[in-house]
Amino acid sequence: MTGPGDHRTRTYRQPGLRIEEHTISVRLDRTGVIPGRLEVFARIVGRPDAWEQGSAKPYLLYLQGGPGAEAFRPTRSDPAWLPRALEDYRVVLLDQRGTGRSTPIGIVDGRVTGVPEPLTAPPRTDREAEALADHLAHYRADAIVEDAEALREVLGVDTWSVLGQSFGGFCTLRYLAAHPGSVAQALFTGGLPAVGAPGEPQPAPADVYARTWETMTARSRAFTDRYPHAGPRLQELAARAADTGIALSDGTLAGPAHVRSIGHLLGASGGAERLLALLDNDIDSAAFRADLLSALPFGARNPLYAVLHESCWANGHRTDWAARRTMPGAVAEDPALLSAEHVLPEMFTTGPLREWAAATHALAARDWPELWDPAALARAQVPAAAAVYFDDVFVPRDLSLATAGLVPGLRTWVTNEYEHNGLRASGPVVLDRLLGLVRDEE
Repeated sequence: MTGPGDHRTRTYRQPGLRIEEHTISVRLDRTGVIPGRLEVFARIVGRPDAWEQGSAKPYLLYLQGGPGAEAFRPTRSDPAWLPRALEDYRVVLLDQRGTGRSTPIGIVDGRVTGVPEPLTAPPRTDREAEALADHLAHYRADAIVEDAEALREVLGVDTWSVLGQSFGGFCTLRYLAAHPGSVAQALFTGGLPAVGAPGEPQPAPADVYARTWETMTARSRAFTDRYPHAGPRLQELAARAADTGIALSDGTLAGPAHVRSIGHLLGASGGAERLLALLDNDIDSAAFRADLLSALPFGARNPLYAVLHESCWANGHRTDWAARRTMPGAVAEDPALLSAEHVLPEMFTTGPLREWAAATHALAARDWPELWDPAALARAQVPAAAAVYFDDVFVPRDLSLATAGLVPGLRTWVTNEYEHNGLRASGPVVLDRLLGLVRDEE
């Protein structure tokens, strides 16, 4: 079915669910300075009776982690927190711009997709790289929130609740800074970025990465202490990667930075066991090569995850390869000390990410505008609650708690019971706890 103007809809049923799909057209640049439009897609999921007139459930906008990843595709019981959400809400699953069905950014058949025709050829000159970087600069949290606002208006509701996981929490905080009147409740899970007090210097991306290197160093040592045979195995992999590289099926010649990045597995529940299983197979087996490729955090499927990752922390800063600049000497010398979401330039020298190298270097040299105005956050009178994971390897606890203190009434639950993926890993527990906090039931 086609709605009015640039709004297209489709409705269908899955077992136990009613699904509404919405596609809208939005401006690339909300200020109108740079022309161009793109499509934004959202899937609304609810129980079949959730739309009944007079008793329709309110909307809960879910903002996915990333940046650069689309929302999950739901079933009645997956993810495990969804049934709890559907008791109270219709859940809006937004494919953030550049992902999923929202004019996705990628490289297909040698051409860049999701960009205007002059940018479709992978850049070969500095000027071309700057042009692509100028376009990709419009894919941060501020633009995502404006897309969400356009969708909210199309749905004809004054307010909705927002649930942000990881980077989705960064977007949720931007929502509170830019459009607090549109948010009925704000829920964060592992997703409070680093924001300083009004009038104070804002934390730079380097401040964040210095802390995450410390956390990952401790997590790496705990892993090899528990599994002593894993340390020599990681040393062997790093030595091979430094010597000849490890050839993977997508054309990546994995070097030390790639091998180090499998440490991101340690940031999720069950990740240590997944890493141990990865290390079990022979380095020259097809199984190991395939498993290593699937375990790398940054790749061709969602290139914005790598290309824009450091910029998602930039609250008025230049990133300048912050993760590389803050890598401790001890980590550089010991390949058994792993990384997490640390994007290093070497990852762009081989394989599918190589085509994104020039634009990523241009983005690293960009002076980014502010995302979260601390004075605006201090004025946001919105019921809010946040799960802060005590040993989060991706989002530092101390910086999250400092940010929480800027938002009036934001209640925090600090826990070491779950890792960064606590929302998904806990079933209904994390979401239920946050709802209890935001409703003043806890």
